[in-house]
Amino acid sequence: MRIMGLDYGSKTVGVAVSDPLGLTAQGVETIPRAQENKLRRTLARIEQLAAQYEVGAIVLGFPKNMNNTVGDRAEKTLAFQEMLERRTGLDVFMWDERLTTVEAERALMEGGVRRENRKAHVDRIAAVFILQGFMDSPTGRRLLEER
Repeated sequence: MRIMGLDYGSKTVGVAVSDPLGLTAQGVETIPRAQENKLRRTLARIEQLAAQYEVGAIVLGFPKNMNNTVGDRAEKTLAFQEMLERRTGLDVFMWDERLTTVEAERALMEGGVRRENRKAHVDRIAAVFILQGFMDSPTGRRLLEER
């Protein structure tokens, strides 16, 4: 079973997918969003990718504040989780995404990606970190073993 990881943002959604054994996460694409409140195309593309990669579950980055509180962005992410579950029929797990964008930026810098080119890749790489963190956790390992 494959798992999809998503880094949901106001302008883009980074997408990553696990290998069939659930060992590693690979970045797939960054879905651009025309407007923050319009999600029909975004959901349709996620649904297409889930079918293409035969995804059995989705991990959605949960943007908690650094003090562990739930802010406006996290509330929007919870609403997006409900839409994803209805649209895809898949279980959508929330995963703490704090500092994944910082990690993604650092990885791109270390990889020699020029500053002006990083923006195009950072959300997809953040989705990889979200998905890999989930798969390496006891919860993720259990899910992979059960399916």
